[in-house]
Amino acid sequence: MAVSLTANLIQMYEPEIQTISLTPSMGGRFEVTVDDQLLFSKMKEQRKAYPDEIEKLVGNFLKGG
Repeated sequence: MAVSLTANLIQMYEPEIQTISLTPSMGGRFEVTVDDQLLFSKMKEQRKAYPDEIEKLVGNFLKGG
């Protein structure tokens, strides 16, 4: 999922994204952070992200909302 999510984010927001990094973790942790702001945490939400949820969260953040 992480690799296809990364590819989707680059395709959708290429002009706005300067760097994307994937950091492996243990225990099912999945977090999405943009400019040091946590947009999604699987552990905090206690659920997996819904389809397209991460792309929408990143898009909203990049638009300032």
